Amino acid sequence: MTDPASTAILTSVRLAAMDLLARREHSFAELQDKLRTRFPELDATTVLQPVLERLCQEGLQSDTRFTEAYVHYRASRGMGPARIAQELRQKGIARELLREQLYAEIDWDERCHEVLVRKFAVTAKPTAAERAKWMRFLAQRGFESEQVRAALRRVDADDRSN
Repeated sequence: MTDPASTAILTSVRLAAMDLLARREHSFAELQDKLRTRFPELDATTVLQPVLERLCQEGLQSDTRFTEAYVHYRASRGMGPARIAQELRQKGIARELLREQLYAEIDWDERCHEVLVRKFAVTAKPTAAERAKWMRFLAQRGFESEQVRAALRRVDADDRSN
């Protein structure tokens, strides 16, 4: 593809990809899907793939950077690791990269407790119904059962120390 028409197509695909990346980080698969939608007449393997691979080589697109930013953002919004992992798998992130970034810096037991305390008034000794409600809430947020149990144990310990 060295004729002027194909060069113009490659340039427009690259500019569209860079425009998307300028707004926020995207995973490789997510960017590819968006470009397929924007350029349905183009062959993904021969046109889109090489453009995206070049962006990766140049450091303009990075699944690692995307995953790190996504994990931190979703964790700050009160989501747990199971839910974030499921969302990232849907965005085409490899399991190894996902595990590496998901458990790199975040103390999920602490985060689970923070989410629980922020959402509910956990000052008094909770009833069984309240504990069940808290457990359901944290599970829906994507926290793993051991993280939920650790948060509840911490609530119990805090209650005993007061």
